[in-house]
Amino acid sequence: MAIGTKDLMPAELDGMDDARLMDELKKAKEELFNLRFQSATGQLENHGRLKAVKRDIARIYTILRERELGIRTAPGEKA
Repeated sequence: MAIGTKDLMPAELDGMDDARLMDELKKAKEELFNLRFQSATGQLENHGRLKAVKRDIARIYTILRERELGIRTAPGEKA
């Protein structure tokens, strides 16, 4: 089973435009901040969520970088 959010699988990320990816990245970074804060104060119940959110962030950065390099194309773009 893959670690991460079910909504942020690579196939789903490929269907998003760059603006939507940036929104998802911002949300994931905010969630990671909140999880780290909860961890520091001893309130975090699911420590596996930290790893999942980090992987989601890395997955989004990978998609954005591949589009920048021309390895992947954004939806609506021609190759």
